[in-house]
Formats: sequence, structure tokens, C-alpha cells
Amino acid sequence: MKPVLIRIMSYLGGLLILSFGITLTILAGLGTGAWDALNVGLASMTVYSVGNWVIFIGILLILINALLSKSKPELLALVTVIILGYFIDFWLLVVFDNSLFSGLGLQIVVLLIGAVIIAFGIAVYLQAEFAVIPIDRFMFVLKDLLGVNVMLAKTVAEVIALLAAFLVGGPIGIGTVVVTFLIGPLIQLFYPHVKKRVNWRTAQ
Repeated sequence: MKPVLIRIMSYLGGLLILSFGITLTILAGLGTGAWDALNVGLASMTVYSVGNWVIFIGILLILINALLSKSKPELLALVTVIILGYFIDFWLLVVFDNSLFSGLGLQIVVLLIGAVIIAFGIAVYLQAEFAVIPIDRFMFVLKDLLGVNVMLAKTVAEVIALLAAFLVGGPIGIGTVVVTFLIGPLIQLFYPHVKKRVNWRTAQ
């Protein structure tokens, strides 16, 4: 398979997987990651969907990232957030019809599965080495701006999103803690294994 096709499949497939994982954490009803909680909170206050707010917040972050890093806006990242936003709405509104899971045991299982799928999806879409999600770029911008390591920059970014989600009444709970602290290690676990499978640089 040609390298360009592998990259496209990795990019789109990874975003589809990622959006499915995000959807599961939302529908588990135990709280979501900080950025997703912000999007859900804003959606509950307006006529726009969660996917729409993924796009709106993504555009805002693209502009903020450009201002903070004193560089041109990363317009290709707009493609990423638009695709991700529509994928999330596909799962939430079409497949699951906004139906929350009930029963604590099932909710916990769905939440954990969602977190694992999110990490796997990120590991897959990153292989394409295309435009990263503005949330991830924001973390790297903060890293350079504050002169801190990636982990601390990620923590700062998550706290900012968490405060914003709290202000708009987003779903913050045990799920928020699980997603926040579980995703990073899971990505580190999946990434090298996925990279061995999706190696477009050596493809013929």
C-alpha cells in the first residue's frame, strides 16, 4: 500500500476511533475529560451540538495558539477539528441518539473502555504526522511559553479547561479524573505498538 494511503487511513481511522471513545465517556454519565466536559456544557446551554462546539473551541484554540506562539494560525488543524466534530456528532446523535448508559457497573465499564479507545485512537491518528488537534498544540505552546515539561504543560491546559467546564456546567466527575490521568500512560503504551504496525515511511 502507498504511504499516502496509509497516512490517510491512519489519520481518518484514528479520528473515528478517538471520537467513538470520547462519545463513550460522555454517555457513561460519570464525567468526561476536561475539554469534552467544556464542549458538553456549552452544548447544553446553546442550540449547537457537542461536535459543533468541538469545532468552535478548536478554532478558538488555533487563534490562541498562534497569538501565544507569535506564529501564523495552523489552518490544517481546522481540518482535524472539523472531522473530529462531525465524527462525534455521528456517534452521539445518529448511532447512540444521546442515550446515556444506566447502572453504575455498566457506566464504569463504558467509561474505562472509552478511555482506552481514546488513547488508542490518538496513538493511531498521530502516526499520520498530519495536523494535530489544537488542544494538543495548546499543550506544546504552553510548554514553550512557560518553560516547563510536557506533563506540567498538559496539567495547566487541563486545569484551564476544567475551570471553563465548571463555569458552563459541564459533566465533571470521577470520569474526569479517570480520563485525565489514564490517557497519557495508555497512549505511551499503545504508541510504539501502533507505530510498528502503521509504518508508512517504509511502505512500498
